[in-house]
Amino acid sequence: MPIGVLLADDPDVGISMQQRLEAVAKHRMVVGHASNGREALRQAAVSAPDVAIVDIVMPELDGIELTRQLRRACPQTRVVILSMYSTSEHIYRALQAGARGYLLKASAGAEVVSAVRDVHAGRRYLSRTIAETVVDDYLRDRHANSPLGSLSRRERQVLQGVAEGRTTTEMARALCLSPKTVDTYRSRLLHKLEVDGVAGLVRFAIECGLTTP
Repeated sequence: MPIGVLLADDPDVGISMQQRLEAVAKHRMVVGHASNGREALRQAAVSAPDVAIVDIVMPELDGIELTRQLRRACPQTRVVILSMYSTSEHIYRALQAGARGYLLKASAGAEVVSAVRDVHAGRRYLSRTIAETVVDDYLRDRHANSPLGSLSRRERQVLQGVAEGRTTTEMARALCLSPKTVDTYRSRLLHKLEVDGVAGLVRFAIECGLTTP
């Protein structure tokens, strides 16, 4: 069954995108063009498109607000945001508004067909460079907010040793430290991780995947 697409963006961009979509699909896909947000909302109510490709910057109703209103008025329509911005803030705002895809204008010509097919199939679509940005930011935030990420290399080594059941003497020998220094690191771990005793350290290490139960 053909996918119906509404294009809400600059007319010149829309024509180029329509040509790209229909050249690949070999049939008519675009059910409407709109050059501003309110017109897009009106057209969507009439044509009930499967997918709406929405420019993030539009007159009368910007792409983010249009996405929110489309999700309420036409829940069957899946939105792909078209944008020149690749910052995390723009991406997250679009996804929070209900967009299923985020397509960079610089790569839209090459990716628009995949974007439409993926979101129509119920998957998310992010431009390749966008996906890298999202993953990088996620990993950075996870590291910054992770208790494990707050530990120094030595503290992690001592935690590993405790989790593996090594004695203070064994860890001191393996790490070329004095037993007193190992005890100091263990005390720091208890304070940083806010756990009680060796059992708490072992549970934490298991949860973080440093050792198996």
